[in-house]
Amino acid sequence: MSQGEERRLRPPNNTLNERAVAWWRAQWLLLTLAPVAVLAVLGALIAPARTWLLVPAAVLAVLGLACTVFMPMWWFRVHRWEVTDEAVYVRTGYFWQEWRIAPMSRIQTVDTVRGPLEQLFKLSTVIVTTASSKGAVRIEGLGHELAAELAERLTHITQATPGDAT
Repeated sequence: MSQGEERRLRPPNNTLNERAVAWWRAQWLLLTLAPVAVLAVLGALIAPARTWLLVPAAVLAVLGLACTVFMPMWWFRVHRWEVTDEAVYVRTGYFWQEWRIAPMSRIQTVDTVRGPLEQLFKLSTVIVTTASSKGAVRIEGLGHELAAELAERLTHITQATPGDAT
């Protein structure tokens, strides 16, 4: 970079796997179903409190279904990631967007994680642990094969990058 040249923060280039939308929807459905089911069962069993239990169950069901439909599409448009020879870039967030940049010289470990739902949707999460007090950088919603390739690539780049990752 020359003296007068300035680096500008730009959005990371890569989107997540399209299956991440279905994965997020499944998570929303599960999170919605649990309280709605409890309220509905209690409403059915406790006659004097039926209205006080079934109305909130219905409201939660409607809000949960709306979030299930719209939020994952919005997240898919916002979440981005990119890996260069210098750093890992991740942009996440819903109302408050967060940009995380992890320089290669600060990376300590690279992990891949696949929870039960991620396995069902053939997705993985790459976790890049750094020396930052903010915590690890997470790239969620990647295809399993891409996540494995990315973890291997990051391992090779960080091994070749000078620095002590502290």
